[in-house]
Amino acid sequence: MKSQELIKVWDLPLRIFHWLLVAGFFIAYLTEDELLTVHVWAGYLVFGLLLFRLVWGFIGNDYARFSNFLCSPVKSVIYVKDVIALRAKRYLGHNPAGAAMIVLLLISLLMTSITGFAVYGADQGAGPLANLVGSSYEKVWEEVHEFFANLTLLLVFVHIVGVIVESFIHRENLAKAMWNGYKKPEEK
Repeated sequence: MKSQELIKVWDLPLRIFHWLLVAGFFIAYLTEDELLTVHVWAGYLVFGLLLFRLVWGFIGNDYARFSNFLCSPVKSVIYVKDVIALRAKRYLGHNPAGAAMIVLLLISLLMTSITGFAVYGADQGAGPLANLVGSSYEKVWEEVHEFFANLTLLLVFVHIVGVIVESFIHRENLAKAMWNGYKKPEEK
């Protein structure tokens, strides 16, 4: 397919956000206590990216705006059932399952970041929550932080499986589209 037949869907800021988020999360997840400084800075990167995405969800291009893809959980569940039956409708932007995954990932990553700030404040007396958390709750914050980090990892794997399945169903490389920004136009 020639590039002039493709449609620009994912703008550059959204694609940079996506791939930096992938890198930031995995760097943070893999470093933990062994490389605390790297872990903390990767966590700050993730948090900054989340703030960017929240803003971009209101001012980004049509496909990035929350108003254009967020839907009810019922619609997302129906869509997943259609995917399982291999009859899911193709969406140029985010589909209903993708919309649900975005919400879940944003919430899980936000909770991972905030609880990470709490752990850092309780353990090191540093970071944005250092004056708000006491060291007596450090273990609790660590457990909650690890829970959300592991939940995020699970969601990432589900997201990847969803991308693979959708790519197969619609004969379209969605990972490539998130890299270069282009997708096939809607069929008429």
